[in-house]
Amino acid sequence: MIAYVSGKLIEKKPTAALVEVQGIGYRVLIPTSTFEMLPGVGEAIKLYTHYHVREDAHTLFGFAAEAERATFEVMLGVSGVGPKLALAALSAMRPAELRDRVLDGDAAFLTSIPGVGRKTAERLIIELRDRLASLDLLEAGASPLSGGSDARAAARADALAALESLGLSRAVGERSLRKVLRDNPGLQSADELVRLALRER
Repeated sequence: MIAYVSGKLIEKKPTAALVEVQGIGYRVLIPTSTFEMLPGVGEAIKLYTHYHVREDAHTLFGFAAEAERATFEVMLGVSGVGPKLALAALSAMRPAELRDRVLDGDAAFLTSIPGVGRKTAERLIIELRDRLASLDLLEAGASPLSGGSDARAAARADALAALESLGLSRAVGERSLRKVLRDNPGLQSADELVRLALRER
């Protein structure tokens, strides 16, 4: 198992990072919460990883915090939950919030995660309640983007790309982001834009 990758950040997108480790480039799929915490291109980076193997694909998933990886791996243990859905959940909310929603039995809120219907939400609550309750989910806070309209525009573009990768159509993503930006005029964090936009669905 690859526990982490540590090297130089070569490229970053809302859904993936390219990390060079001793001349080898690792493409790592990430949630938007991790994207928000990535350093600048060319800087040193360390991502906690999960190596997922299927017959048709070997995929490396990366996380800025161990709490994210732990939650991701616990979710994979739920019947019918694959990496895409687990990644979508961590893009929609932080591990501590996901745990709280599960412990509260908030199935209605969990259906805001792309790919999660009522039955899946209820199954998540039943199967994750005990597992998430025992996890230590202390997390480092995400740093919002700084700057003016340029940073806001960049955050909006990154958020839209992330929403599309999570299965939303461009039109639905645009509509959700417009409402979020209208209700939160000072918001410049792509991570928070995605989280709030997913709740608008």
